[in-house]
Amino acid sequence: MPKVLPPHPSGLDDRPWYEYRWPWLLMLGPFLVMLAGSYTGWLAFSRQDPLVVGDYYKQGKAINQDLRRDRVASGLGLTAALRYDAARSTLTGNVASRGRPYGAPVLLHLAHATQPEKDIKLEVTPDAQGNFSAPLPMFERTRWQVLMEDQKREWRMDGTWIWPAQRAIEMRADPLLKAQ
Repeated sequence: MPKVLPPHPSGLDDRPWYEYRWPWLLMLGPFLVMLAGSYTGWLAFSRQDPLVVGDYYKQGKAINQDLRRDRVASGLGLTAALRYDAARSTLTGNVASRGRPYGAPVLLHLAHATQPEKDIKLEVTPDAQGNFSAPLPMFERTRWQVLMEDQKREWRMDGTWIWPAQRAIEMRADPLLKAQ
C-alpha cells in the first residue's frame, strides 16, 4: 500500500510547480503554435513563389500586345485540338484556319499551374491535314495553361486543360475580337 503523507500544516502542497501536470498542459498550446509558426516561416522563405510577378507594370502594358495577337488569330479563324495518349506517351493535335489545315510550324507551351520548372515547350509542324504528333513521356495530372502561337509570335490562342479530367482540349480564336 502506498505511503500517504500527512497534509501540510498550512493546507498548501509544497511540491514545486513542474511536478504538476496543469502548467505543462497549459504551455503545450503556445508551444505547438510556435512550432507551427516556425515551420510555416521556413516554408515561406525556402520556396519560391512563382505566382507573384515582379514587374507587374510591364506585364500590364503587354496586355495590349497580347490582344493584338488574339485579334490576328481571330482574323485567321484559327482552331486547335489537343489530345494526350498516356498509353503511347504521345501528344497529338490538329490546327486549322477557317476549316482548312494549317501547315506552318507552331510553338506549343504547356504551363504548369504552380511549378514553372515543370513547364513543357514544344515546336510542332502540322502535316498537310493539319495534324501533328509529339512524344511526351510524362504528362502530370494537373491544370495546364495551354498557349499556341506561330514562330513569329504574330498570333496566339490559349486555354486551360485539366488533365486527365479532360481527355482533350479544343481552342478557338475569339470571333468577337476581329470586329474591334
